Amino acid sequence: MALAATYKVVLGSIAFAIFWVLAVFPAVPLLPIGRTAGSLLGAMLMVLFRVISPDEAYAAIDLPILGLLFGTMVVSVYLERADLFKYLGKLLSWKSKGAKDLICRICLVSAISSAFFTNDTSCVILTEFVLKIARQHNLPPHPFLLALASSANIGSSATPIGNPQNLVIAVQSKISFGDFLVGILPAMLVGVSVNALMLIIMYWRLLSVHKDEEDGTGEIVGEDDVSSHRFSPATMSHISASNSMDHVQSSPNNMNGSLATYLDSLRNRVNSGDQLEIQRSPCGSIDSNDMSSPTQFSEEKESKTEHWKNKMWKLCVYLVTIGMLVALLMGLNMSWTAITASLALVILDFKDARPCLEKVSYSLLLFFCGMFITVEGFNKTGIPSTLWNFMEPHAKVNRVSGIAVLAVVILVLSNVASNVPTVLLLGARVAASAAAISASEEKKAWLILAWVSTVAGNLSLLGSAANLIVCEQARRAPHLGCTLSFWNHLKFGVPSTLIVIAIGLTLIR
Repeated sequence: MALAATYKVVLGSIAFAIFWVLAVFPAVPLLPIGRTAGSLLGAMLMVLFRVISPDEAYAAIDLPILGLLFGTMVVSVYLERADLFKYLGKLLSWKSKGAKDLICRICLVSAISSAFFTNDTSCVILTEFVLKIARQHNLPPHPFLLALASSANIGSSATPIGNPQNLVIAVQSKISFGDFLVGILPAMLVGVSVNALMLIIMYWRLLSVHKDEEDGTGEIVGEDDVSSHRFSPATMSHISASNSMDHVQSSPNNMNGSLATYLDSLRNRVNSGDQLEIQRSPCGSIDSNDMSSPTQFSEEKESKTEHWKNKMWKLCVYLVTIGMLVALLMGLNMSWTAITASLALVILDFKDARPCLEKVSYSLLLFFCGMFITVEGFNKTGIPSTLWNFMEPHAKVNRVSGIAVLAVVILVLSNVASNVPTVLLLGARVAASAAAISASEEKKAWLILAWVSTVAGNLSLLGSAANLIVCEQARRAPHLGCTLSFWNHLKFGVPSTLIVIAIGLTLIR
């Protein structure tokens, strides 16, 4: 595609630049309107500048992606109500055999949960669990927080529902859920293992020596603590970034006010939809007058009935979720499968669904709408095509050197422009270039794009929403506060990202 008219190139670039600045720096002082409004502003400017027509703008919105995103968020809300994440938290400390075992366990649980419930959601719910477990064992929290965030990013690469960019890739490429999983799963499993091994090697001395008793209270993570953490579906990948790297280093306690506001809203919104807690009568001797009380007998009977109804409801939630995953593996339409599962859960709940539906991040859906239009307008300028025409001869996926060049391009763009816009800009071009070689190479190109754009988030603290969520959650945790600095993350993130990506590229099929 040749370059468009000069005025379209200039105005389209301005509109895209505004979108990019607000997407990467949502609290920029000159225009602190946030990411969602910035996305809609970019889309509006593309239409006002006549880079794209109103009809083309509406056509650019990908409804299957929005439907899949909505459905998975609703299912995550009901899984949280069914205490799935409470059980994941317990699994982290169950029969633990030391610090290195905890590192491996956190990496595995984080990766698997992220593959099916998104990396942002896993980090929101598991961060405080990890902090409490580290404190229980008198261990430094930094290695465990790095394990949680980095493994969440790696694990989310394995499925189309693990993160937003994979949703885009799965819908645009029409690769089935099963093929996507089989293609990346080996790379994901090896990547998580290598990541855990690097953490253990890098922090071997720190993990081998317990902290002094005065540094920790040796608290036990109780059931009440585990069940007290609640979450809402995370909003978006690459959620927020500090205004500069120096700001992160010099002022970690003030890092990203918009992220702090977002995390506060996560905690506050869930209270409206929490399920009724079952009150049990205390054990012990009972006065004879109490035994003869019809009211108490009725309350005990009602309590037992509600207890079993609650158990059956949880079982139904798990069965519907398993059914959704089976349907996805069978190759059914991913968007309608997720929506069907979410509506089945709404019906089974048999009560007003408004509190649960209010937890869906509609701002994320609007962000995607604006981003689709903005990226389509930028594509109309011809700039992405011109740049790709220059790179294409050196980025063929049937050569080792070509895969390396392509991976570097994706890695850099994912950290500069965020991963979802990178996928939207490169996806069709990379696939078309690979399709000219063979159909299998086209599929491989899509999977390489998914793998590299996702793992690239581990490069720095600003690389993904999962990193920032863990950092901010850890800093704000009551009585457990811990600051994960930009440089502490970078010295692990750079070697881990490069090694994991390189090893994964050899295993993608």
